[in-house]
Amino acid sequence: MDIANLIQTVLIYAIPVLFAITVHEAAHGYVARHFGDNTAYALGRVTLNPLKHIDPMGTILMPLMLYFATSGAFLFGYAKPVPVQFGNLRNPKRDMVWVALAGPGANLIQAVIWGVLLYVLVGTGMTEPFFVKMCQGGMLVNVVMFAFNLFPLPPLDGGRILVGLLPYKQAELVSRIEPYGFFIVMGLVLAGIVSKLWLQPVMALTFGLLDVVLTPLAWLVR
Repeated sequence: MDIANLIQTVLIYAIPVLFAITVHEAAHGYVARHFGDNTAYALGRVTLNPLKHIDPMGTILMPLMLYFATSGAFLFGYAKPVPVQFGNLRNPKRDMVWVALAGPGANLIQAVIWGVLLYVLVGTGMTEPFFVKMCQGGMLVNVVMFAFNLFPLPPLDGGRILVGLLPYKQAELVSRIEPYGFFIVMGLVLAGIVSKLWLQPVMALTFGLLDVVLTPLAWLVR
């Protein structure tokens, strides 16, 4: 294990990861409050303070253990979920879709911002590898979070979106999966199914979208 390389990797990804998980969770709470549920706000979770969103196991220990166990080939982690009482929303079935979309949407916006910063750095002639890699890492982290969280299985955001969009009978059936959803998702991840059938195609489409959005800026900095 190359300790120097590990430290450099941690430094490059630390800020993008902290922003990615913090803004993702805060966005859920903010939108929930907008639609009538103040639970997260009352608990101080509608904040950009990363300490409020870090889960000791999911954000720190699990990623580190997986990094060392797989020599960096596989990483997974999660933040402390923002509590949302969907029954408090003005229109629970409809509004849960917007609450769930808020997190991945925040990651997509952050991916665009990191892309803009990357082009600005290159356009101004600043080619310091550390900052260039940080911007590239920021895009990658947020695209991964965007794609992964849209996987249509509760308790992931994509599963909640699916529940909100389905007719009541089908939505009830899907929602029953939630207590076991995390373990099902982990099994599918370890089997490579999520990566091959979901992450790779969704990430490819997302990077394609980012290319389209950032193309005008790319022309300006040439």
